[in-house]
Amino acid sequence: MASQKNKFVKIIIVITTISAAIMELIDTSIINVALNNISGTLGATLEDASWVVTAYAIANVIIIPLTGFLSQYFGRKNYYLASIIIFTIASYLCGTSSSLWMLVLWRFVQGLGGGALLSVSQGILFEQFKPEEKGIAGGIFGMGIVMGPTIGPVLGGYIVDNYHWALIFDINIPIGIAAALLTWKFVDRQPDEYNINRKAIPVDYTGIISLTVGVGALQYVLEKGQSEDWFQDETIRYLTAAAVVGIALFIYWELHTKNPAINLRVMKSINLIGSNILTFVCGFGLFGSVYLFPVMVQRVMGYTPTEAGISMIPGALITIFAMPFIGAGLGKGIKPIYFVCAGFILFILHGYTSSLATAEAGKWWFTLTQVCRGLGTGFLTVPLLSQAVVGLEPRDMPYGISLNNMFRSLGGAFGIAIMNTYSTNRFATHRNDLVSNLQGNNPLMNSRLESITHGMMAKGINPIAAKQAAVSNLDYIVSSQAQMQAYLDGFLLISVFFICTLPFMLMLSNQDMDAETRARVAAAAH
Repeated sequence: MASQKNKFVKIIIVITTISAAIMELIDTSIINVALNNISGTLGATLEDASWVVTAYAIANVIIIPLTGFLSQYFGRKNYYLASIIIFTIASYLCGTSSSLWMLVLWRFVQGLGGGALLSVSQGILFEQFKPEEKGIAGGIFGMGIVMGPTIGPVLGGYIVDNYHWALIFDINIPIGIAAALLTWKFVDRQPDEYNINRKAIPVDYTGIISLTVGVGALQYVLEKGQSEDWFQDETIRYLTAAAVVGIALFIYWELHTKNPAINLRVMKSINLIGSNILTFVCGFGLFGSVYLFPVMVQRVMGYTPTEAGISMIPGALITIFAMPFIGAGLGKGIKPIYFVCAGFILFILHGYTSSLATAEAGKWWFTLTQVCRGLGTGFLTVPLLSQAVVGLEPRDMPYGISLNNMFRSLGGAFGIAIMNTYSTNRFATHRNDLVSNLQGNNPLMNSRLESITHGMMAKGINPIAAKQAAVSNLDYIVSSQAQMQAYLDGFLLISVFFICTLPFMLMLSNQDMDAETRARVAAAAH
């Protein structure tokens, strides 16, 4: 009877942790297909609406490396339960937001709550399995990790097409309430979670505050620099100074304080430095392309949000099928660097082939580009984390893993910001180039205007109004073409970033990992 009860509790905990992790992962991708709709509903530009994605990413960058400290300080169960509650309440407030910046604020809070849901969920899940069953636990969690980003765009597209975008956030509420109740009832505290002496646990306020200020200020500069004319704007100048001072203080303090919130001393490993740079670029490419693709096909090619989400399925499915083989390969001792090299090549191909698209490209045309992205993601996610800890002492591995996860999230936040700024700048350039060719003595342009004008007149519109409508129509065509070229330039920029960072692979260690190290990485990867 007791064994049946234990089995029941085990199943409940597995469902709870997987649900919480999937909920967090869905929210990293579900919003991308809704940005166009949100910007129109709230009366904001798409560039400003991208802050809804970026705010969540910044919060994750800040909170993920602090998860270990916060779990120790508050107790893992308390921290996990509080994170679920914060995430759920913030989801409700996101759905009720009446302005863009209110939505951005609550997305940031949601990201603070969501930062713990992956790593802590995984730790709780793995405790339910015997050592010989860890592989099964890893497989269950890995499937959940891939399912979240797969479901997100499709679910988001369906909701936006058929309901109000607020439902994207409201669907988290019943799941969050159920996860909170099940956590409170069934997840046990560890022995060290009772009678925590918080006075004996030093809090690195300087490190936490400097990290928050530095990353937040830098992200604002990247997001708003283009539209505010960079250093001509006083706010940009002040925040650039704040970013430099904040990040410099953070690095100096974490390297010299006795009890750092994030132990940067492990970065003395050349292999870890190289792995983190490559992980940053991986996050840049993954999040940047996932942001860029649905926006492009909706704004230029006329896709509905649902169609945009469905178009991203091939990449996610190929990742699902590839992950078990990659995991098995790593388990058999194949060196992570081989997978990393293959992943970089695939992402370079993804960016290049995507940049060759035209406005007339059919839905099946993007299948190849999405397959390259999906395989590239599979070849880089866990292998890069495995590569990062090669050569680290066992006591340093948690810090190395934490830093690697932080760099991936940071790269994602930068990727979204840079794609946003770069595409806006390229749009202006391409539009100016196209408009410069529209001269009054251009016979092709005059022929096109006459054709459109006659078409309007045939519908009963008077000649003057028809001519004005023809000019407006031509302006729309020029703007759409310029927008398409700008997005294609963004995809090409992804390839350039990956190519430019290939030399950093020379910093990677090529030594073998023992079985225990591989097990540690499998248990910590997310």
